[in-house]
Amino acid sequence: MCGLQDQYAPSGYIGLWTRLQGLERDDLTRALERRTVIQATLMRATIHLVSRRDFWPMATAIDEPLREWWFRATKRRPEEKRLRSIDTRVRSLLADGPKRKKDILEALEIPASDFAGVGLWTQLVRVPPSGTWENRRADLYGLADSWVGPRDATAVDGQALLIRRYLAAFGPASRADIASFTGLPLPMIDEVTDRLPVRTFRTEDDQRLFDVRVGPLPPGDTAAPVRFLPTFDATLLVHARRTQIVPERFRSMIFSTKTPQSIGTFLVNGQVAGTWRADAGRVKADAFEPLPKRTRGEVDQEAAALAAFIA
Repeated sequence: MCGLQDQYAPSGYIGLWTRLQGLERDDLTRALERRTVIQATLMRATIHLVSRRDFWPMATAIDEPLREWWFRATKRRPEEKRLRSIDTRVRSLLADGPKRKKDILEALEIPASDFAGVGLWTQLVRVPPSGTWENRRADLYGLADSWVGPRDATAVDGQALLIRRYLAAFGPASRADIASFTGLPLPMIDEVTDRLPVRTFRTEDDQRLFDVRVGPLPPGDTAAPVRFLPTFDATLLVHARRTQIVPERFRSMIFSTKTPQSIGTFLVNGQVAGTWRADAGRVKADAFEPLPKRTRGEVDQEAAALAAFIA
């Protein structure tokens, strides 16, 4: 899975449910409380769920590239000294325990626009009960080295692990795909893939693709089960056009300027075939095109299972 994108707390729950057999909704809440799953701002300055084991390697891998990306995107490089001082004050403020964003802003007497730069040098985590199914606003922040433990990874090792995790989840993938998801610069990706035990492929237009050595490659005619995906699911976003998963004729029904995060969708044989929404204790699935009777039955069965999960 690499890490599950989680700007909207229920998306993490549904994203795990659709990928794991036998998941109960409270399982993720307990994992967050027990700190075996960590919720933090990571790749692309976006909230992700990752395992505790992967947290520090991934955070360390993107540390410097994320700062560079953020300064380019915000054009706030001239403010680096001031932002560093805010980061230092945040570390001191949170030394005695987590605090909510509102309280951090008030204590430091900084505008909300400055908060985006907080955590660029002091790694923070989102602490439960915030960011859970019951408390969806992930606005309670704590120091990562207090919540998770001391940083125990190097950037070099973290970059290798992050790329392996990405390829295991999304490979085969091009170097541009890896860069788009991880935020690592291309020269760094080249350096890492040169030393990783990966296998490579060539596309019809001679583009080089990378994958983990044990990555499954089922035959193209292998049937895939019906699956329901939440908003923000990286399978759809994955930061490149994925016509194999999202047919172009359906793209405008899923993404728009008002819904750049996508909407709830379901897959039939590995491709988006419609959208879903929860309504009065039921999950209503609307197909973009008529489905065969048997397939419609599979969609309805999965919709009922999702309704039971979110009830």
